[in-house]
Amino acid sequence: MQVIIPLAGKGSRLRPHTHLTPKPMLKVAGRPVIDWVMDRLDGLEIDELIFITGHLKEQVEAYARSHYDIPSRFIEQQVQDGTAGAVNLARPHVHGPVMIIFVDTVFEADLTLAATTDADGIIWAKEVEDYQRFGVVVTDADGYMTRIVEKPSEPISKLANIGLYYIKDVDALWAGIDHVLAQPPVKGEYFLTDAFQHMIEHGRKILTAEVGGWYDCGQLGTTLETNGILLAHGAARRPAEVPAGVTIVDPVLVEPGVVLEDCTVGPNVTIESGTVVRRATIRDSIIGATCEIEDATLDQSMLGDHVVVQHFTGSATLGNHTQVRGTP
Repeated sequence: MQVIIPLAGKGSRLRPHTHLTPKPMLKVAGRPVIDWVMDRLDGLEIDELIFITGHLKEQVEAYARSHYDIPSRFIEQQVQDGTAGAVNLARPHVHGPVMIIFVDTVFEADLTLAATTDADGIIWAKEVEDYQRFGVVVTDADGYMTRIVEKPSEPISKLANIGLYYIKDVDALWAGIDHVLAQPPVKGEYFLTDAFQHMIEHGRKILTAEVGGWYDCGQLGTTLETNGILLAHGAARRPAEVPAGVTIVDPVLVEPGVVLEDCTVGPNVTIESGTVVRRATIRDSIIGATCEIEDATLDQSMLGDHVVVQHFTGSATLGNHTQVRGTP
């Protein structure tokens, strides 16, 4: 089986320092989002990873080749025309069933279902209460998808589409994408879900499988929430020694090489190696590597690498190599 990983086409919902760091390599609970996703592929027989990238292709390729021991191919989507267009770029290289994973969420799911299903495809979903924020999957009595509705105003379904799919009948997928690309785009985009709808309308069966957990990394607030969940589920790591004058409020992940002086850290905080925190309080935040935070209070914040924050109180979203200096 091959795995298509579209990193382009969907549009980046996460704005902080994405011009410097490709979205799948933004870190949550100390690891790039893509690493959490790759963990879920354990136990599957994967022949090849096909990455559909944007303009940061070189960074993605360098990272993937150095971290994943699976043959990989990298294709740049030069025209951002939507998810159907992104997946279609993989067509010349696909020779059998495929899994399609959009990397802006961390999920818990048994993907080995792909090896045993009799369906033409699988769409994984998660029941949510705030269904109006998502595309939701409508199913029949046997659990097969009948349609996908974007942000419904009525509670026709609470099964949110999380961007994780398996397609056994790839010929039907390509036929669906051809149909979508032949239509006028919707707000400038061609949607992969419309290709799935075409498959269903032409007699294919797509099973709906619910994931055990789904943690969004597409927006600032949900990324910080996901960071806290992953820390609580085992990713947390306290400093080996807590200096006098430092208070740790679990869960936190403080990497080796972090300097803490007269500060309070936590809960739900990740701090990467090389960062120095002095006379500060940090809560519900992700702090990158080699930052300097002094005389500050940070809450609901996301900092890139090499960031300086001094004499500041509040929430901050800062890219790499930026500085915020208030008045002492």
